[in-house]
Amino acid sequence: MIEVKGDNVFLEYWRRPEATAKEFTADGWFKTGDVAKRDSNGAYYIQGRASVDLIKSGGYKISALEVERKMLALEEIQEVVVVGLADEEWGQRVAAVVKQRDGTPALELSPLRTRLKEEMAPYKIPTVLKLVDSIERNAMGKVNKKDIIKTYWPDKA
Repeated sequence: MIEVKGDNVFLEYWRRPEATAKEFTADGWFKTGDVAKRDSNGAYYIQGRASVDLIKSGGYKISALEVERKMLALEEIQEVVVVGLADEEWGQRVAAVVKQRDGTPALELSPLRTRLKEEMAPYKIPTVLKLVDSIERNAMGKVNKKDIIKTYWPDKA
């Protein structure tokens, strides 16, 4: 989890002491809600938001952003959103909502999983696939992953 502290970081939530206490450590560090990974050279890589971009499945922590990057490298995929769906056995299952490129053959889950095994660990590969004509965005042009889950899998929201 990324934490920041300094003169350029706000001091508190206005008139919300409970929120301030929840989001700041006792010694004044702000918990951003972002998760990062440090490589052997000391470089940090943002993995995404802890609330929606970190999928916990079968004891593994999976970066939805990493899975999205690998899937976007496939020529058939124009856009993709990867989310975690609640699952009694695994905690969460990796699911992908995909907008395909026009003129490409329809994607199917099993062949897609086979191809992705060359690019990433099997536990990171989506076990659920939803093909869509467009991916819903908010007024700011951003994807709201919680809304994506509510739209396509309301029983998992």
